Order: sequence, then C-alpha cells, then structure tokens
Amino acid sequence: MEQNKMKQGENPLGYKPVGHLLLQFALPAIIAMLVNSIYNIVDQIFIGQGIGYLGNAATTIAFPIVTIILAISTLLGAGGSAYAAIKLGEKNEKEADKTLGTVFAVTLAASVVVMAVAFPLMTPMLKVFGATENTMGYARQYTSVILMGTPFNMLSVVLSNMARTDGNPSLSMYAILVGAVLNTILDPVYIFVFHWGVTGAAIATITSQIISAVVLVHYFIFKGKHMRLHRKGLSIDGKICRLALPLGISSGITQVASTILQVVMNNSLVYYGNQTDIGGDVALSAMGVVNKIGMILISICIGIGIGSQPILGFNKGANQPKRMRRTFLLAAGAATAVSITGWLACQIFPGQILSLFGTKDVLFTQFAIRCLKIYMLGIFSAGFQVVTTSYFQSTGQPLKASVLSMLRQLLLLIPLILTLPLTFGLEGILYAGPAADITSMIIVSQFVLYEMRKLNRFCKDT
Repeated sequence: MEQNKMKQGENPLGYKPVGHLLLQFALPAIIAMLVNSIYNIVDQIFIGQGIGYLGNAATTIAFPIVTIILAISTLLGAGGSAYAAIKLGEKNEKEADKTLGTVFAVTLAASVVVMAVAFPLMTPMLKVFGATENTMGYARQYTSVILMGTPFNMLSVVLSNMARTDGNPSLSMYAILVGAVLNTILDPVYIFVFHWGVTGAAIATITSQIISAVVLVHYFIFKGKHMRLHRKGLSIDGKICRLALPLGISSGITQVASTILQVVMNNSLVYYGNQTDIGGDVALSAMGVVNKIGMILISICIGIGIGSQPILGFNKGANQPKRMRRTFLLAAGAATAVSITGWLACQIFPGQILSLFGTKDVLFTQFAIRCLKIYMLGIFSAGFQVVTTSYFQSTGQPLKASVLSMLRQLLLLIPLILTLPLTFGLEGILYAGPAADITSMIIVSQFVLYEMRKLNRFCKDT
C-alpha cells in the first residue's frame, strides 16, 4: 500500500505512521530550537565568565529587542508554513509556492522597517527595558550589532519553518547547527582573545545567523521539493497575507507577550531588588540567566510542537481526524515528559546548572539558585501548553491559538508580577512564575478536552 502511494506521488504526511513522522519532523526541529537557544546561552556563559554579571544584565536588557525581531519572524514563518501545509494537503502546490515567495518578500520588507525604527530609538528603548547607568554602555554595544543582523536573523527563522513544511525538516536543523558551531567557536575568540567584550559576542551571533540564512535561501532557490524561490514569485500577494498571517498570530503574540513580560520583569527586578541587600543589577542578571535556562527547556517543547505542525496541517487539509488526534496525543505526551525531566533537574541540581554562568559573586549565586528553584516550580506543565497552542495554530484555529498564546504570560504572569511584590517584595516576583504556570495549565486542559471530544465525533463519522 505504502509503495503504491509513493508511486502515485502521495505525500507521506498523509499515510506514514504518525509516530515515525513525528520523530522525523520533531527531532530536527528540537535540535534547531535548542541550537537557536544556545546562541543566547553561549553568549551568557562567555560574557558571565569574561565580563561578569553586569555584562549578563546588559544582554538581559537587550533581549526584548531580540524578542521583537523573533515575534515578527515567527508570525511570518509559522503563518506561512501552516497555510502552505494546508494547501499541500489539498494538493495545491502552486498556492504553496506562491506562499513562499510572499513570505520571503514580506520578511525582507519587515526587517528594513525594524532597523529603521529601532536604531534611532535604541537608547530610550533600553531605558524602558531596565537599563541603568551601570549597564547602558554594554546594552548599547550588544544591541547595535544585533540590529545590523536583523534581515539574516528573520530569514533564518522564517525559512526554517517553510523548509519543514516542504518536507525537509533536517535542513533547518543543519542550517542553524552550522551557525551555532561557528558562534560557539567565535565567542571565546572575540571575548577572550580579541577582548571585544559584549560586542564580540554579538558579532559572533550575527555571523552565525548570516550562515544559516544563506544555507536556507540556497535550498529554496535550487533544491526545494514542493516550493521554490523564483524571481517572478518574489512579490507580496495580498490574498495570501490575509489568509496565512492570521495562522501565525499566536506565535507572534507569544513573542510580543514575552517582550512585554521582559520589560515588566526587568523593571520590577531592579525596583524591588534595590530595596534589598541583593541589589537591582544582581537580581536582573540572575533572573536573566534563569530565563535562559528555562528557554532551553521550552525550546525542546516548542520543537516538538513545530514538528507536529506539518503533520497536523496536512491531515487537516486531507480530512483525516484520526491522524490529527494521534499526532496531538503523541506530541503532548513527549513534551510533558521533557517538562517534568527539566523541572526535576532545576529542583535537584540548581547549583551545578548555574555554575556554568560564573560564581565569582556570592550574592548573585545565592539569589540565582533560589530564583531557579522557585520560579521554575511549575515548569512541568509547559510542554502540554506549548503543544496545545501549536495544535490550534496548525489546524486553522487562530483565535484559540491566540488566546492560549496570551494566557500564561500576558493575562496571568504580568498581573502577578505587578501585584504579588506589593505584599511579598522581591519574593513575590519569584512565586508569580509557578502561580501562572499551574493556573494556565488548568485552563488549557479545558480547551483540550473540548477539542478531543470534537475529534472523537469526527473519527466516528469517517
């Protein structure tokens, strides 16, 4: 049967075993997401060892700008890939091909707009993000270089999503992996040998992004399976933008919410940290490191969700609810297992994990350990929530995906960060994390129960 389908040119997303497909698509996505997280983690480790906690605080302050760039990239990449996957499921390769050209053109235009707006407003933005007299210089150095790499950063994210939908999940992994290896080599050279400090870390990062983007562009020009970049196709199709971009809104909202959260978090840490012996800069640096550790764990779960999206989107277009249900259950189970493992590591080995980021300052180390154990107390629920949002996004339910994207960070965590410290001071910021995680898990569960009942009904009818 499978060989006959292959001879007829059928897409394997519609007939291969779901478990095999999920492994095939999720594993490269996980590696790609981990490598993407490593860009920032490696910078933090080498900056922490070479410059100290003020350097790490500066990169934490600059991170909202990085997240804004990522928000636009994921909106375009996730929306374009979800729409293209549905079209491939409907056997409409021409529309999928046009989607690639449109998304590519919009990405280049958006990157130019981002740089044009961000460079003149850099200093006031960094002040809003929590920069102090001690950290402003480092933050400006790091941010100015990162902004110069915006087009390559955005293209690498967008085209990675499109490559998975094109049936080549390993490509996005290899493209980012090559860049990450280069970043890891260049970081210590620029920081310790050339003594370029945070500027060197930023140069290493954008160099790796350039390599990743070039690899992906080359693939879509010469080797794309179902989608190719053509000179005539590099135009913005209004209809595709109108239909595809809403499918990526939930991913964009997640990053926008993350940006707002970072601004609120940074300023709250500085304000309440300065009211203790710890100090605002130390509190800011410690939470920045903890969030980067959490980002590694979340990136694995996001990779599983991303890996499930082409399978879900194709089978949604092909009207195969049984395969949709099985894909979701497998992905949610795998992501939950990862979340629980990460949660245990944070609770049992906090000192060992944090030792990677430097232990010269005793106050920093002590607060960072407490921060990691308390703030990550509810991280065991993250995988289930991430995969659920990916499910609604890839099956053409952007409203539900958007609500769930806003739930944990925007609707729960930010209000808790603003209110709990009024009573508990700096400790209130730490406990806001698990309170938001567990509450959002309960709410997300209700969405999942309703969706599973609906899929069960469809399965009986087919």
